[in-house]
Amino acid sequence: QVQLVESGGALVQPGGSLTLSCAGSEFTLGYYAIAWFRQAPGKEREGASCIGSDGTTYFRDSVKGRFTISRDNAKNTVYLQMKDLKHEDAAVYYCATEAMPRARCTVVQGSLYRKTIRYWGQGTQVAVSS
Repeated sequence: QVQLVESGGALVQPGGSLTLSCAGSEFTLGYYAIAWFRQAPGKEREGASCIGSDGTTYFRDSVKGRFTISRDNAKNTVYLQMKDLKHEDAAVYYCATEAMPRARCTVVQGSLYRKTIRYWGQGTQVAVSS
């Protein structure tokens, strides 16, 4: 059974840093584009970042320069490194994939496309508070 398992969520102070991990189970992440979405209370789920199977990346404007996405195929894991965290970054972060082999990230009108996502992780909570 395909599973995406996120970890690394925590409570951090504004300006702090955090690294989230997305590990694949019964699923080789390196073949696919892997995205990070996030959802704050009362808001729609939005795409934060994505890495294609070819290493191309996407970041939403509000996280550019602060977030980095990478993958370690040997560990079958994708990482989201976040620095200079702001209150507006607080959300549940979800790892997700369309599970299309050798694919780039699907971006429509500047935003990560949600409707073709096939697998979601369970989410990991990021809280930003002093």
